[in-house]
Amino acid sequence: MAKPGKHIASSSSFVVPLPYLITVLLSSGCKSVDATDTLLPGQSLSGNQSLLSKYGSFKLGFDSDCTFGIWVTGKNVSLVWIDRFILKINAEQSRGFIVQDTSDNINYSDAFPSWMDIHEEDGGSFLMFNDAHLYLQLHDDGTVSAAKLGDCGPALWSQYSRCGNAAYCGPDSICVVPYAEIRSYCLRVAAPHCLSNLSAKQDISFHPIDEVLVFPETPSLVQVRGIRECEAICSSDCSCTSYAFNGTCLLWSVELHKLTVGIMPGSDGHLYIRTAKQKENSGSKIGILIPTVTGVLLLLLVALFVWWRSKRKIFTERPENCSGGLMIFSDAQMKKATRNFSEKLGEGGFGCVFKGTLPAAASSMVAIKRLKDLGQGEKQFRAEVQTIGMIQHINLVRLFGFCVERSTRMLVYEYMENGSLNSHLFSKGSSKLPWELRYRIALGTARGLAYLHEGCTDRIIHCDMKPDNVLLDADFCPKIADFGMAKLLGRDFSRALTTMRGTIGYLAPEWISGVPITHKSDVYSYGMMLLEIISGRRNSEKIKEGEFTYFPIFAAVKVNEGDVVCLLDSRLAGDADLEQLTRACRTACWCIQDDEDHRPMMGHVVRMLEGVVDVQVPPIPRSLQNFVGMDDCSHSTAFYTL
Repeated sequence: MAKPGKHIASSSSFVVPLPYLITVLLSSGCKSVDATDTLLPGQSLSGNQSLLSKYGSFKLGFDSDCTFGIWVTGKNVSLVWIDRFILKINAEQSRGFIVQDTSDNINYSDAFPSWMDIHEEDGGSFLMFNDAHLYLQLHDDGTVSAAKLGDCGPALWSQYSRCGNAAYCGPDSICVVPYAEIRSYCLRVAAPHCLSNLSAKQDISFHPIDEVLVFPETPSLVQVRGIRECEAICSSDCSCTSYAFNGTCLLWSVELHKLTVGIMPGSDGHLYIRTAKQKENSGSKIGILIPTVTGVLLLLLVALFVWWRSKRKIFTERPENCSGGLMIFSDAQMKKATRNFSEKLGEGGFGCVFKGTLPAAASSMVAIKRLKDLGQGEKQFRAEVQTIGMIQHINLVRLFGFCVERSTRMLVYEYMENGSLNSHLFSKGSSKLPWELRYRIALGTARGLAYLHEGCTDRIIHCDMKPDNVLLDADFCPKIADFGMAKLLGRDFSRALTTMRGTIGYLAPEWISGVPITHKSDVYSYGMMLLEIISGRRNSEKIKEGEFTYFPIFAAVKVNEGDVVCLLDSRLAGDADLEQLTRACRTACWCIQDDEDHRPMMGHVVRMLEGVVDVQVPPIPRSLQNFVGMDDCSHSTAFYTL
C-alpha cells in the first residue's frame, strides 16, 4: 500500500503533467457520482475502457493507437483534447506517473512506484490512487476534475476560467503561475479591423497585461528606439494584435498562445493587447445604461404603485376602531371625505364644521368639526372623546369617530339634513316652523339635555345651549350637538365661550358673577332658547313693546300677567295650542330665574312640557325687575320649589 498522499498514476512511461492534461473543476459540495463519469480510488482505466460524461457529450479514454484524450461523441467523432506532446501510452512506456507534491504542484515522474498498476497486455492503463478519498470525474463540458470523496471542505484546485476552447491555456487566454491562485482574462472584446475612414487613434486602444513571465509564441521582431515607437508601429498595422517592448519591439499578428503571467513580485514583463476602443466603450456604455434605465423605470413603477396604494388605502381599508366603538380616521381620510374641506356647514368658537362623505361601510354623509387652538395632549384627547362617544341618545348627535394627528383634532358626527334650529328660526327666507313642530323640538331638546344631566354615569354639562347647537335630522327630530366640548377643551372652554358671538345672551348670571358653574346653568340657557322658539325672535335684539326693549323682560311680565298669546311668533298668526303655549312660556320663565336653586331640573322641565305636572305662574326674575324698575311686591313673588 502506498503512503498517504494525493496521486494519479499511469503505466505509461510518459504521462502529461495534470495542469496541461485536465481542467480541474471547483468542487462545491458533496454529491453522489455516476459510475460512468467517475474514476474512484483504486480503479483503473485501460484498453477500450472510457469515462463518459453525464449527458454523453464527451468521452475520455484511449483510442485505437493507445493515444489518451477526450472526444466529442456522436456520428461525427471529433477529438477535443489530446495529451500535449501527442505521445502514446503502451507497454514499452509504462513507468511514468503524475504526483502532487506538498506545495500542491502537479509533477511528472518516471520512477516506478511500488503501487503502480501495470497492464502491459492492454497496451496501457491510467490509474488514480491515493489515501482512498480522491476521485476523478469527466464532466459534460469536456473537462476533468479531481476532488475529495465525501469532503465539503476546500477544493483541491480552483477551476481554471478559460477563454479558449476546451483547453486550459487556449488562444487569447492567460496562464497564471503558480496554480494555487488563478487569474484569467479574455483579452479582446472584438477583433481589430482595418477601416480607411476611421482614425486609428480614435478606433483602438491598448490594454496592458503586467507581470508577464512567458510571452506568446511567434512574435515579429523590430528594432525601435522606444516603446512609443513600438506602439505606433502596431497602431498603424491593422493586423497587429499586440506588442511588447523589452529593448526590442515584439509584434504579434495572430492569436496569442502560451501567454503566462506570474503573481509573485519581480515579473516585470508587459504585454499590450490591441482592442477596438469604440466598440468596447459602446458595449460598456450599453452594459451600464441598460441596468441603469431598467433600475430607474423600476423605481418609478414602485413609486407610482406606492402612491396609488396610499391613495386607494384612504378608503379601501376600514378606519381603525378603538374601544367604545369609535373609529379613528387619518388626516388624509378627512381631506378626502371633505374634498379638502371645501363645503363649510358652519363656524363657531371651537372650530369649523364641514360636510363630508365616508364609505358606506362607515356611514354616508357626515359632519366633520375641525377644532382649533386645542392645546390638549393626544392621550387626554383620545380618553375624553371615547367617553363622549359612549353617550348615545335619540336626541343627541351621534359621534362616529375622530382624527388626531400631530396638532390636528377633528370630530366626525352624523350628518343632520335639516341643519340647525337657528337657521329655521332666524334665517331670511326660511320656511316657518308650525307650532306643533316647535313644541316637539322644544320637548326633544329638553329630553336630550335631561339625559346628559341625569342619565349618564358622569353628569355632562353642555355649557353652550343655543339654537345653533340643536340640529334637525330629515324628520326634524332635534339632536343636541357639541355636548362634551367643555370636557374636551377644559380651561380653554370658558375663554372661547365668553368670546363667541351670539352666546352671551344665553349665559346664566353665574358665568358673569364667578359662581361655580353647575348643570343649572344649562337650564337657564334652555329657558332663553325656549323663549326664542316661541317668539321666533332673538332675545338679544331690541324690541319696541311699550316700555320694554328686551324681550325676556317683556315675556316674563306678560307671563306673569297671563297674556301669552302676544309672545307667539307673528308668522304663525295665532295658530297654536293655547295650553301648550302657556306651558312653554311658564316653563321658560321658571328656567331663567336668577337663583339657580329656583330653576327646575331638566327632568322636571320634560314633565312640565309633557303635561305630567302643573306649571305655576313663575315670578319675574329679580335681575329683570331691575331693568324696568319694578318693586318686588308689585307682582307675584311665588317661587317654584323643587
